Amino acid sequence: MRTLEVLAPGPAALVQDLGRPGLAHLGVPPSGALDQPALRLANRLTGNPESAAGIEALLGGLRLRAGASCTIAVTGAAVSVTVDGRPVGSHVPVHLRTGQTVALGTPARGLRCYLAVSGGIAVAPELRSRSRDVLSEIGPPPLAAGDVLPVGAPTGVPAGVDVLAPPSFPDELSVPVRLGPRDDWFDDAAAQLAGPWTVTPESNRVGLRLDGPALRRSADRAGAELPSEGILTGAVQLPPSGLPVVFLADHPSTGGYPVLGVVGAKSLAALAQARPGTKLRFRSST
Repeated sequence: MRTLEVLAPGPAALVQDLGRPGLAHLGVPPSGALDQPALRLANRLTGNPESAAGIEALLGGLRLRAGASCTIAVTGAAVSVTVDGRPVGSHVPVHLRTGQTVALGTPARGLRCYLAVSGGIAVAPELRSRSRDVLSEIGPPPLAAGDVLPVGAPTGVPAGVDVLAPPSFPDELSVPVRLGPRDDWFDDAAAQLAGPWTVTPESNRVGLRLDGPALRRSADRAGAELPSEGILTGAVQLPPSGLPVVFLADHPSTGGYPVLGVVGAKSLAALAQARPGTKLRFRSST
């Protein structure tokens, strides 16, 4: 059987694919890779379908030993990658022989790296996905040293590239947001939401938590309550603190707090890579 053995998971490493969308009626979050373009790219580089499962490594530190000949690729945040101590670089397909060890350093910018392997991580799917949902605890548990991951049979040819530039991550993000459905609960919601905001260390796969000037509800909505509502990934919810939370892939329903806008899907990858301290401004796209 083709395998990868986890020698060290780094700060946090999870199996992720493109998630399990369409199950909100069961209370199941979509989950999946937070930086989906990065996982899709890693899969293309290794000859996999874009939907194959790989590993999402927070702040690098991942070390794996190949139990069979395979091709791997590391994408997302730029990071040093070595094979048996020899630098091989990220964002390129790399061949591993049986017994060789691949190690990721710590990215200088961004948060998350994605490692794909030819054939994909072949753990058993749960609710049509191999993704770990950290809120509902669905899917394979976080990786730990000594885990042996099954790897599927290769299905395609690794993409041939000479140089593929890693993405850059700015110190300040400008994020378009479509207002609604509860923006009328706030006076001049667009102006209040403009910020500036700072990403806090309490952010995780559930939501990006922001610090800045607290938003104020309009007088006629002060103290009002809502039933819990289903929401989209990227929804900007305002809890009683008035500090926005942008819901990411492992988000729940609202918990009864108003949502005054939704960030577009194209901005989610940048939010997934935003470190604590990153500055952020919302701009209304309506």
